[in-house]
Amino acid sequence: MPASTITSKGQITLPKKIRECLHVVPGDRIDFVVEGNGVVVVRPARSRLRQLRGMLRNRKRKSVTLEQMDAAIARRHSRRR
Repeated sequence: MPASTITSKGQITLPKKIRECLHVVPGDRIDFVVEGNGVVVVRPARSRLRQLRGMLRNRKRKSVTLEQMDAAIARRHSRRR
C-alpha cells in the first residue's frame, strides 16, 4: 500500500499510484472528507467550472443559422437509414 510522509509544513506528496487512481494532475484540487467513523476519504475536487466546460460560447467560432442546423440534422438522419 502506498504511503506518504508529512513534511514540517504539514504537506504530503501523493504517490504516483494514488494520483493515477484518482486521475489527478498537477494543479488539480483534492477533497478530504472525514466520515463519522473517523475514516478519511480522499477524492478529486470537482470544480463547477470544469463541469461547465464547453457550454459557454466560443467567440472564435461563428454562429450557425437555423437552416444550417436543420441541414446538419437532416444529413445525420439520412446516414442512419
